[in-house]
Amino acid sequence: MKLMPSYEEQLSLQVEQRRLAVELIKLVSDLWYENNIELYLFRNQLLDRNVGEILNLMEYAREFVQKPISFTSLVKIARKIHAMNLPPAKIDLGKLTYVYELTEEINLNDFVENKLSGAHRSNGFKPKDVVLYGFGRIGRLLARELMSKTGKGIQMRLRAIVTRGEITEAILEKRAALLRKDSVHGKFKGSVKVDTKNQALIINGTTVHIISSNAPEDPDYTTYGIENALVIDNTGAFRSDEELARHLDAKGVDKVLLTAPGTGNVPNIVYGVNQGNFCPDELSVYSAASCTTNAITPVLKVIHDALGIKHGHIETIHAYTNDQNLVDNMHKKYRRGRAAAINMVITETGAGKAVGKALPELLGKLTSNAIRVPVPNGSLAILNLNLHAKTTKEDLNAIMKKYALEGDLVEQIRYSISSELVSSDIVGIEEPAIFDSEATIVSDDGLNALVYVWYDNEYGYSHQVMRLAKYVSKVRRFSYY
Repeated sequence: MKLMPSYEEQLSLQVEQRRLAVELIKLVSDLWYENNIELYLFRNQLLDRNVGEILNLMEYAREFVQKPISFTSLVKIARKIHAMNLPPAKIDLGKLTYVYELTEEINLNDFVENKLSGAHRSNGFKPKDVVLYGFGRIGRLLARELMSKTGKGIQMRLRAIVTRGEITEAILEKRAALLRKDSVHGKFKGSVKVDTKNQALIINGTTVHIISSNAPEDPDYTTYGIENALVIDNTGAFRSDEELARHLDAKGVDKVLLTAPGTGNVPNIVYGVNQGNFCPDELSVYSAASCTTNAITPVLKVIHDALGIKHGHIETIHAYTNDQNLVDNMHKKYRRGRAAAINMVITETGAGKAVGKALPELLGKLTSNAIRVPVPNGSLAILNLNLHAKTTKEDLNAIMKKYALEGDLVEQIRYSISSELVSSDIVGIEEPAIFDSEATIVSDDGLNALVYVWYDNEYGYSHQVMRLAKYVSKVRRFSYY
């Protein structure tokens, strides 16, 4: 029987763990600011973490892979990465350490060099200027992410934000205040100042111009030194290929990305699933689909590839949105006129049909509906699926966990092992789909499954937009993730 460490031994272990955490924090920071290399721990970003957060993430990592992960090995691998002088990259340090500890009698330095050898073969790229057209919920989250991840500015550079109406000092102050503090996502971890003279916000010491425009084709971005920009349209006012192409008539623009479902010939893309079907050299207009489509499509793809889906129904329990009324009032859509914060509201969603645009093999096989509920953010999709192949809860969960650990969808699917997960817990999670393994239900005959997928309909979706933006801008780095 293994004896519990003494109190003194526990204290010594804690001190050593905290020392390693402090060293890791410095390595993570140095790698980002010196080499534009981001380190993660099983999809959890390590940049700007404190010691307590690092130690909690280590506990999560051990529970997730159900195997002790040596903190010492993890820090040694981080040291090796720092010494290699790699080009820009995105590296999951947890996964790298996990794979290393599964091997036997392999030199750590040789192992790391072998696994990351592709980084030196990755193609170089030019930085991409970005313009946010609209500055609502998604626009402000994108601004936060772009400015937090600017680094040396070798990937994406937020250069301007386009809004409607007059730009006064009071308006700039209001825009700045909304960026600094968010009732759901908290304070922005950076500085925001107002430059009234130049009609700009100074974010983390960098100038971002605020431009007033009522039409996509009106601005001349070249007067601000902006060239070949990607315009991310967050307004939702322009959705067809003809409407979005108006952005391309503005000087200084060469790509357009819509943060809503597109209509007509606009390709609706769920990054991780179907972006490879569209070449950035051949297309100029894209859609990142909807938050719900980005949440359910990766999970549906995994289940369909593994078990086959005959047909199914998607019920979305969705946070209320700005489209609804705060108090009872007229609304053009049924039921949405009732007060959002005190009612559950049945409404429609096109997510079921939208999946077919990203996964044509599921076209016409899914129905969908939505219930808006009184929470400001954090949603849940319930997938009721009739399957071709029999399965069990354990087997279905094992399939999802495999895809959350490895493959093309690791950025899209987070595997939750918590039996206490609730909607507020998933706010601020980067993956668009959080698979609730504890909630999975499979019928006795193994041919019907109920799958629960949580998603931060603002933050998780914004990160999918960012992933797609990097893809169409051709600034994706080497990734071991």
